[in-house]
Amino acid sequence: YKPVRRLLSAKLHRQLINMKLALAENSIVGLWRNGLVRSRPPAAAGARLAYRSPGANLARPTLRANAVEDLAGGLNLDELKLGSGEEDDMFCSSTGTVLARPPPVNAGGKKFHIHTFGCQMNMADSERMAGVLESIGYSCTEDASDADVLIYNTCSIREKAETKVYSALGRQAKRKRQHGNLKIVVAGCVAKQEGEQLLRRVPEVDLVMGPHHANRIDKLLEQVDLGAQVCATEEITISEDIAVPRRESDITAWVNVIHGCNEKCTYCVVPNTRGQEQSRTAEAIRNEMLILGEAGYKEVTLLGQNIDAYGRDLPGLKEDGSGRRSWTFTDLLHAVHDVPGIERIRFATSHPRYFTERLIRACAELPKMCEFFHIPFQSGDNDILREMKRGYTHERYRQIMNNIRRYMPDASISGDAIVGFPGETEEQYLRTEALVREVGFDRVNTAAYSPRPNTPAAEWDNQVADLVKADRLARLNAVVMEVVEERSQRFLGRELEVLVEGANPKAAGQLQGRSRHNKLVFCDGDGAALKGQLVKVHIKEARAFSLFGDMVPQ
Repeated sequence: YKPVRRLLSAKLHRQLINMKLALAENSIVGLWRNGLVRSRPPAAAGARLAYRSPGANLARPTLRANAVEDLAGGLNLDELKLGSGEEDDMFCSSTGTVLARPPPVNAGGKKFHIHTFGCQMNMADSERMAGVLESIGYSCTEDASDADVLIYNTCSIREKAETKVYSALGRQAKRKRQHGNLKIVVAGCVAKQEGEQLLRRVPEVDLVMGPHHANRIDKLLEQVDLGAQVCATEEITISEDIAVPRRESDITAWVNVIHGCNEKCTYCVVPNTRGQEQSRTAEAIRNEMLILGEAGYKEVTLLGQNIDAYGRDLPGLKEDGSGRRSWTFTDLLHAVHDVPGIERIRFATSHPRYFTERLIRACAELPKMCEFFHIPFQSGDNDILREMKRGYTHERYRQIMNNIRRYMPDASISGDAIVGFPGETEEQYLRTEALVREVGFDRVNTAAYSPRPNTPAAEWDNQVADLVKADRLARLNAVVMEVVEERSQRFLGRELEVLVEGANPKAAGQLQGRSRHNKLVFCDGDGAALKGQLVKVHIKEARAFSLFGDMVPQ
């Protein structure tokens, strides 16, 4: 029976490879999005350690034909399911082609080191790359000088971040000239932006790979091992991960829900470096969260460059005749909220253009949703917002803030602001100051405008002088500190639920954790013993970005 089944599987395999799928719904990507190709089912409790062990051969998703009535007559696509049987392991490549996947090649004890620059999306991508590398036998080292493969996962949102990358590459290029076995990888947004030019500028680099290729690093390194200098920066369809990420934390986790961004902000390089929006299916996201819950994780942060746009690219409409698309981000929150083991859910980053009252109501009604929102505003002046092509006004932003305060009066709100955008006058800058004071933010990430390659605003001739930008940034930071510190005082005397993250590395005998409002909280206690537990802390001191108190006996 088994030899016959293997023969049938091999024939199905050949048929899949040879099929020319003209319609998206008949492509492997289409199958995935329609739920016919699914993520790996939840792992058993404790399986996470096995996934992370160096050299482990991870369970791979398998396309299995459960019923094919007539092999000679062709393949019944409706019967394709994900299984874990003895059939040949296969995976969906980046272009939707089905390829045979050979067993992982053990790296023979080699080590890798990843240095991550930038946002949470980059952190999540680094965890995915680390998971892939560990699945083929590499082990992680914290010492870059001890690594056989050195990876810089880069950020290009500001020029300063790029400068840091090239400075680090210069040091490692010198090391490689002395020790030729080192492999240097540049991943992320600088890699996508610079492409082959980076290889010409730093010829010691072996692999340049954009964000879309994070879960293909093993295949790309195989090409490097054959002697190639590889540049993989084309925008591709991101296939579902086939390896478990190597999480930096064992109690909190990032979960990507949408990749890319379709917005056209005139200052922003992200659409050029991370490509068009690609939503994961709700089923795939829920399955990943189920694995995390079973492995003991307590908190999940759902990630997207423009997370409120989730589902715009998924097919179908609601069956209720409303004309609404099948999935919105609010629908996703309802779909994943009841995952066992997960106690808290956060999300980032939101766009005011798509942030709805329906979403706010869901966050207020679903008990696992944390009282925290990150919603960039960028400027308090409508003319600047129009030049930025942000798609909203400061009045609209204030309305969103009022709705949040109405449904969730105690919620913490953070934002992003840019000063010195081309053409910004002193009066326009002062409107940004006024918005910060009026809203009462709990945190604001501020930056002086930095011209980025291939963005419209970088070409304009009304650039603001660097000295003016620096002055406005310093003044805005002073306003932010004043507002944030005042806002933090509302926690004095209250008991807050804190998820313990571990010991305070700067103070012996103290633990640290985070409140539901995303405030860092410190108190006396055994951080190692209480790690991952929810405790109550009575707040006695409130600073701008941290709180101090006493643990309440349970």
